Amino acid sequence: MRPASLRTLFVIAALLAVNVLSAFVFFRLDLTQEKRYTLSTATENLLANLPDDIHVDVYLTGDLPPGFKRLESAVRETLDEFEARAGKTITYRFIDPALITNPDEKNKFIDKLQQRGLLPTNLFASEGGKRTEKLVFPGAIVSYKGQETAVQLLKGNKAASPEEQLNQSYEGVEYQLASAIRKLTQTEGNRRRVGLLYGHTQVPPSRFADLLASVQQTYDLYFIDMTKPGPIAGLDAILVPKPDKPFSEEDIFKLDQFVVNGGRALFFVDGQRVDSVDNAGTYAQPVSLNLDDLFFRWGIRLNRDVVKDLRCAPIPLNVGNLGDKPNIQLLPWRFYPLLNNFGTSNNPIVRNLDAILGRFISTLDTVQAAGIQKTPLLLTSPYTKVLKAPALISYNEARQQPDPQTYNEGPKLIGCLLEGRFKSLFANRILPSDPRAAGFRPEGVASRVLVCSDGDLIVNDVDYKRNTPYPLGFDRFTRTTFANKDFALNALDYLVDPNGVIAARTRTIALRPLDKIKADASRTTWQLVNLIGPLVLVGLVGLVWQVARRRKYGQ
Repeated sequence: MRPASLRTLFVIAALLAVNVLSAFVFFRLDLTQEKRYTLSTATENLLANLPDDIHVDVYLTGDLPPGFKRLESAVRETLDEFEARAGKTITYRFIDPALITNPDEKNKFIDKLQQRGLLPTNLFASEGGKRTEKLVFPGAIVSYKGQETAVQLLKGNKAASPEEQLNQSYEGVEYQLASAIRKLTQTEGNRRRVGLLYGHTQVPPSRFADLLASVQQTYDLYFIDMTKPGPIAGLDAILVPKPDKPFSEEDIFKLDQFVVNGGRALFFVDGQRVDSVDNAGTYAQPVSLNLDDLFFRWGIRLNRDVVKDLRCAPIPLNVGNLGDKPNIQLLPWRFYPLLNNFGTSNNPIVRNLDAILGRFISTLDTVQAAGIQKTPLLLTSPYTKVLKAPALISYNEARQQPDPQTYNEGPKLIGCLLEGRFKSLFANRILPSDPRAAGFRPEGVASRVLVCSDGDLIVNDVDYKRNTPYPLGFDRFTRTTFANKDFALNALDYLVDPNGVIAARTRTIALRPLDKIKADASRTTWQLVNLIGPLVLVGLVGLVWQVARRRKYGQ
């Protein structure tokens, strides 16, 4: 047999062997610097144990600007990875609403997408001196066993540039899709248990409606009655929403032992109370919840003050009359800070998060606590003024032009994550004869606590005309939805399982933009290179091939 035939047979055999081996051994190589095609361990475990088929309809496709095309490619690549890990369990398709030519059918389709939870985005682009506008749906619908959930793919901090916001959305694609799949596929046996502490707040349940409904989509929610005897047990985490009544010593003991024994806790508390505000003014009164000693043992101190911030949300005020009608305008209300400062933390709770709306917030200080790591998560802007309670709060202040020179107290800590082995506040205080001595632990296993000094951060507004709650974080005056709910849910996910799907939020993909000035200056040169270069390369290859053939066969 000729050597050429042997080589051909060897190549065919090698190809067959590789194909047979690939049916049993699966692997992919990610050679990118940021490992952008590598899924997190939690996502891989989620996909490997899907109980039934998942289908994803993505509506981000079609004639899009380059930034959105990059986001579309990221979604497609992520779904390819999902499909590769889950096999035939996951299917997907891309749908372009712009392909519907009938106006009535197109409007009905758009209305249906909005009813299913997808929010449209208006794109404005200027290319070649022409300005265009297009309505797109940067989202997807994930379906499972007759259930579905909407996924917003365009996320990120709106204070960032459009390029940075799109890149943040790019980084969050895996988390958004994996979270939706986890939400739909969780069964009764593998859901974590979260307790809501009630009885210490006078806020009506309707003001927590959106948060509780969102928590129940992922967790089993239980209500904790602190008046019942016995410890807080059988829960992975507890949520303490805007308490305004003091905790008893027995309540403090239960909270202390829950955290010492590894339970996670999420506190949204106020350092002062504002009952109502009018033009004449009212006073923010200091609130004593009896939590000071417990927080101090954990390494945090809640101050009795209220923060004014130049970066704030507006409120409507009557600034005069236009004829016989009042002139209502939106004026900055410095007691409603917009929290868009997350410090230097790269924690997945706040990474790429949009601004958070605060109301009558207090400040936190950190203190020494052995074995506790403290991570600042939420801070005000640098342009703040702190008023000690009792402090006068009046709507008329919004009419006044603030003096920036007086807002010079710098960023103030609003939310802090505490991690480590917590020591009991009651260590060396429980006598052997005390009934609580049985099972008491002075120091326990590692745990996590998050304290936020704004109880209103998780309180949603209400549409009183329809008697329905607004989404958490929605400001009815500006019609803007802030990231309050994202922050609360991210915090709960991290406290319960920091190595879970929430870990995908730590993905970092660096922007490597071209120099626009140099690109524009050498635009014609590179166009010629791209146009003529391939032709020249093909011609050279053909020339070399012909020369080689003549040398070989010309004799």
